[in-house]
Formats: sequence, structure tokens, C-alpha cells
Amino acid sequence: MGKVNVCLKRAFIVVTGLIAILSALLLALTLLSHGHLDEAEMEQMNAGLHVMYALSIVTLLLTILGVYGACKEKQWPLIVFTVGIILGSLFMIACVIRILVVQPKLVKEMKSYYLDMLPLSNSSESFLDVLVYVQSELQCCGVDQGYLDWGFNISLSCLCTEESTNPCVAAPRNSSLFQFMVSDQPVMIYKEPCLPYLIQDEVISVKVALGITLGVILLWVLAAALGVVILCRMSQKDDTPAVVYSPEAKAGNYTVLTDAAEYT
Repeated sequence: MGKVNVCLKRAFIVVTGLIAILSALLLALTLLSHGHLDEAEMEQMNAGLHVMYALSIVTLLLTILGVYGACKEKQWPLIVFTVGIILGSLFMIACVIRILVVQPKLVKEMKSYYLDMLPLSNSSESFLDVLVYVQSELQCCGVDQGYLDWGFNISLSCLCTEESTNPCVAAPRNSSLFQFMVSDQPVMIYKEPCLPYLIQDEVISVKVALGITLGVILLWVLAAALGVVILCRMSQKDDTPAVVYSPEAKAGNYTVLTDAAEYT
């Protein structure tokens, strides 16, 4: 079995350690998300949570095997790690391709989801709480038709502030905001609906997630390549110098040194 270069071993341990840290963070994020979901959201994201649990736990176990195999220079843990990481990389690449293919469909489904919440008078309290927060953060009002989606009771989060950068319009006088009118000055509210901003944010989030996933895939591919190199090095046999027999050594072809005392 060949001797593995120290620098190669250290590089493999560093890359594998980074993968282990990312896997632990993914597991912690999955546990945190699992604890904050209600029953309705749990049913929708049940399959995704299972995939995240399996991916993080399996990857964490593979990294432990990989580091053990590299430190002890054992082949079977490295083989299991390398094969598992290669299969995981292929799975992640397939997921990325699938998301890229169905991304236009996801946008349509998101739009349909938000439109199904109309009219807002019949929406759930949880959705209204989210919409109120979104209106304040994104400087918009309503979902599809602006403040008209709220009817008479326009949300206070639609009110424009001094720091507002999005366009504002005067609120209708027959709305609940009329009570905030001061000295016959119109009450200004956000003009744009929130649906375009929501979809834009969702698309950006998907692109960021895809970019992070591609970075993780590259890290996995690097770890698999280092694992293959280490396995190839371990499978090689170190060359041992051949012992050459010399007849002169047996014949005793030596020169006897004269005692130094004769010259003193």
C-alpha cells in the first residue's frame, strides 16, 4: 500500500470538514423549520422536509467515514464516502435541472396561490399577518388590484411614510383611513399591488438557492476527486530497492589498513 501525501490528506480533511459543517447547518435549519410549521404548511412541505433530513444526515455520516478513512488510511471507508458523494452530487444536479425546467410553472403556481386568497375579507389571519408585514417591507398595498383588494378597511401598513420610495396615491375618502386625514390633506397610500413584488422575491430566492446548491455540488465534486486520488495512491505499491549480490563481497576484496602505530 502506497503512502498518502500529507498535503493531499490535509486538503481532503479540510474539504470534507466543510461539507460536514454545511450538513450540520442544514440539519439544524431543517429542525428549526420543522418546529415552526403549522399543520397545513406541514402537509405541503412534508416531502421536502424528509429529503432535507435524509440529505443532511447521510452526508454527515459519509463525511465521518471519509475523515476516518483518510486518517487511518483505510480503503473501505474512503470507497463508501467517494461513491456516496458521487451519487449525492448526481442527485443534486438532477434537482437543479428539474427546478430550472419547472421554474416558469412555479411562478404560475405562486401567482395562483396568492390570487386564491382574494377577497382579503375571507383570508385567514395568518395570511393577513404576512401580507401586512410584506406591505410595510416592500412598500405596496393589496395583492392584485392594489388598495381595492382591501375594500373599505384598508390596512394601516398601506400608509406611505416619509422614507417611501415607491409611488403613492390618495386613499379614497370613503375608506377607513379617512379618520387619519389632517387639515383636509389627503391620506397617501402605496399605489402598486404586492403580487409582482412577491413573485420577484420568490424568483430571486430560488436563484439564490440554486447558486448555493451549485457551490455545494462543486465542493462535493472536489471532495470526491480528492478521495479518488487518495484511493489511487493507496492502491499503488511503493518500489523497494532490489538487493544486488556482488561476488567481490564474498571474495573479501578488501584492503587492510596498516596500523597507524607503525608510522608514529
